[in-house]
Amino acid sequence: MLNSNPSRIMFGLSLTLGIIIATSSNSWFTSWLGLELNLLSFIPIISSSFNSYSSEAALKYFLIQALGSTIILISATSMWLFMISPNSLILAALFLKMGAAPVHFWFPPIMQGVSWAHCIILMAPQKIAPLVLASYTITSPIPCYMIQTSSILSALVGAIGGLNQTLLRKILAYSSINHMGWMLAAISLSSNMFFTYILIYSIVTTSVVFLLYSNQIFHFKQMSSISNTKAKTLSFMALFSLGGLPPFLGFIPKLLVINSLTSANQFLWLTPLLLSSQITLFYYTRIILTTLTLHSPKVKTPVNNKMKSPLYTLSFINFTPLLFPLMSFYQF
Repeated sequence: MLNSNPSRIMFGLSLTLGIIIATSSNSWFTSWLGLELNLLSFIPIISSSFNSYSSEAALKYFLIQALGSTIILISATSMWLFMISPNSLILAALFLKMGAAPVHFWFPPIMQGVSWAHCIILMAPQKIAPLVLASYTITSPIPCYMIQTSSILSALVGAIGGLNQTLLRKILAYSSINHMGWMLAAISLSSNMFFTYILIYSIVTTSVVFLLYSNQIFHFKQMSSISNTKAKTLSFMALFSLGGLPPFLGFIPKLLVINSLTSANQFLWLTPLLLSSQITLFYYTRIILTTLTLHSPKVKTPVNNKMKSPLYTLSFINFTPLLFPLMSFYQF
């Protein structure tokens, strides 16, 4: 699943370094340099001379991220020339970079064009730097309203957009947009809550992606080709955990956000997030029912050779709160 090419390892390290520089710097210019290092490291990772789709996705990703970086540079001139705060313009650029609604249009096509391993990077680590930088712009009411609006739109767009999808990469892309709404709420409430959310979301997403990769599933109808009982059970737990259904692992970060928004009396913000989660659970349930109830005898190549991988057991982590119920409430 992962390429051990030395050049890919080097670009992976520089990608991580870019995230660290962007999130830990004390100036916007250094943060911009960290974002650019992250971008220039990710493009060689996802591009491939043997796959035209990945090359197209790399070009689209570069153009979108370059546009976001340009907007950040333009915002600096607005402060110098017009003496106005550039936070709103910077925040709009960061929304574009992270793929939050209403500027989410580029995210599903790029997800469809990259490999499963690159999907994991695109859905989780690549969102850390823009989200952390977005929290630095909350110094006036306008950025707060922008984050709240984008959070609600991302939750609704991610939920509704995934209903008519049959390609699993696009379903996961819209699911990631939906989770973006929850992440924006978490980062605006507490940085510790956000890092808890992104950590658990990364683990749950990795478990789902590895199950799909292990069984070579790319389309909704291919879910019926899973004949192994263990794989069916793990798929059931992983998808419901990604949807945030209690008492699976994915419910814990959502529970933290729900508790914080309730304590802050942000019910108008919380209600769309909860409604969108019900919609996402609907198309997760549709996938699970296909896996559990249908069976396709026309499987030409068995997938048992990948069932023995140690990473396959990662999906059992979604079962953790069921084994230790008190872990779900340790924050309270």
